[in-house]
Amino acid sequence: MKKNDIVELKIESYAFEGKGIARIDQSLLDHVSNKEDKKYVVFVHDSLPGDTVRAKILKLKKSYGVAKTVQIIKKGEGRIDPVCKHFGICGGCKQQDLDYEYQLKYKQDQVKDIFERIAGISEFELLPILGAEKIYHYRNKMDFTFTPQRWLTKEEIISGNKFDAEFALGFHVPKIFSKVINIEECYLQSNKSSDILNFTRDYFKTFNISIYSAKSNEGYLRNLVLRESSGLEGYMVNLVTFNDEKEIMNLIADLKTLKINVSLFAFTPIKGTKFENIYSIRVKFLIFRGE
Repeated sequence: MKKNDIVELKIESYAFEGKGIARIDQSLLDHVSNKEDKKYVVFVHDSLPGDTVRAKILKLKKSYGVAKTVQIIKKGEGRIDPVCKHFGICGGCKQQDLDYEYQLKYKQDQVKDIFERIAGISEFELLPILGAEKIYHYRNKMDFTFTPQRWLTKEEIISGNKFDAEFALGFHVPKIFSKVINIEECYLQSNKSSDILNFTRDYFKTFNISIYSAKSNEGYLRNLVLRESSGLEGYMVNLVTFNDEKEIMNLIADLKTLKINVSLFAFTPIKGTKFENIYSIRVKFLIFRGE
């Protein structure tokens, strides 16, 4: 087996950063010692425990290899269909294709492995992980970037449809900072925040407002930052621009009177349920320990 080979792998377990782990006989490799009783670990991108995949070998080191899934032959038990159409492209969500109960299980297994294998601790009590109350729409702050260089996906390119590649608002492509994916929905934020995102894009596109380019050091729109208060049921919309042209600033002020009734002024942060739960757990442990 060598780099760029396409091989069939059975994913046995889960590693950090969302990589599946496959183990193969060292006898299949030329660059390591030929010991049939030892296994060679391969970290496989875009795979989950229980999957059987065809994967392309990207890297072969002495102690491990790295591969990327090109086809899922058989799905593992916890694999589900992701809810977001941008999943797998934008990089914002890593495990949306894995059932949440399985996410908690694998996270618990990883914590246990750290204590036992790395720390060398065998006798300890590992309490179950407390799952989140909301697995979607839980973020209260999101940052988006305007770009005159929209990233087109393979599906968009082969569709034959025409897309405006000179005006987009969304997330940076993973590992390609100069390109931005046009985001229309995001399950990290609320549906209302997605409405504000799409409205902002359409609004400035209608008025043909320029987007800042780091290459030419020209343009106007740079970033959109959305904050939401679940306690106050309000929103704060921050628009980051390259300068403060008066005519365009008037357009921004008009946003307050249009379809989206949001405040352009800051609000006092409200403690969310996550903070309250963590605080409650801390208090219980202090009481248990007699502090």
